[in-house]
Amino acid sequence: MAELARRSMAPTIAAKPSHHHHRVPVRTGLAWPSPAHPFVTDGGLETDLIYNRGERLREFAAYPLLRTERGRAVLDDYYDGYAAVARAHGAGLLLETPTWRASADWGARLGDDRRALYDVNVLAVHHLLALRERYADIRDVLVSGAIGPRADAYADIPPVDPDDAHTYHEPQIGAFAEGGAHLVTGFTLSDPGEAIGIARAAFFHGLPAVIGFTVEEDGRLRGGMPLREAIELVDAETDTVHYMVNCAHPQHVLRGLGEGGAWLGRIASVRCNASSRTHAELDRATRLDAGDIDELRRGHDALRERLPGLSVIGGCCGTDASHVAALWEERRSA
Repeated sequence: MAELARRSMAPTIAAKPSHHHHRVPVRTGLAWPSPAHPFVTDGGLETDLIYNRGERLREFAAYPLLRTERGRAVLDDYYDGYAAVARAHGAGLLLETPTWRASADWGARLGDDRRALYDVNVLAVHHLLALRERYADIRDVLVSGAIGPRADAYADIPPVDPDDAHTYHEPQIGAFAEGGAHLVTGFTLSDPGEAIGIARAAFFHGLPAVIGFTVEEDGRLRGGMPLREAIELVDAETDTVHYMVNCAHPQHVLRGLGEGGAWLGRIASVRCNASSRTHAELDRATRLDAGDIDELRRGHDALRERLPGLSVIGGCCGTDASHVAALWEERRSA
């Protein structure tokens, strides 16, 4: 409990309140997800590429595929599967750039300097904007710049200073803004300080921000912070558009929702893992765990009943377009 208190009251959050707490401008002329107009989004990009398509992704990074015609064709085929789900259900489509690892520390491991990373992040947005034009028969398509955590998403890390996170993530967000992204999404975050820094950097560039937290088997963030506390800390410091929970099985997410409250309405996106294994178990796995799709559907149905604002439905590790299609069939039959 003492450790939880130390993480919950990190001095960089309590002692450095935001001076940029304003309403983030939403770009006009675009439809945005809502329970009345839900959006399809994709599944487990990296696991699909590795295990289903035979791609070798150093450092679990998909963005190098953008640099070759063959790689872009592989990505196009991947996104086409989710476009088909959106068409089948008359839903919107949220396209996320394959840039979870395209930030400075991870890029350096692949030999990319800051200029190269900036260029590939711009390219990632342009690539999806071109797909958006190809998907003109889909009612509404949004392009989001995807951001991953600076450190290993599933390792123990000390509390993150929001100012440091702002400085670190700002170049990638700047590239998304230059490319013409409609919004920014932070994935698999486990520290509210990093989430605050990302949201502040997005505001600086005039982009709406979605913050995605991941939870452990007990429904709490890595380190023990309750999901509710993390969301309320970020909400007190930023104007995050809404929240996502990703990279956890529905059973794990349900344990983090507690007894309810208005804060549950702030969660508009859920992207669950196919597998009910822990992050540590999945990290050690050498084969794809595609999970039990019926169990995934039942768990997702339980989440939908608890989350009144749920409006973006996709998947995460171990899922592909068939899993997401099943979740949408479940939604239609409910």
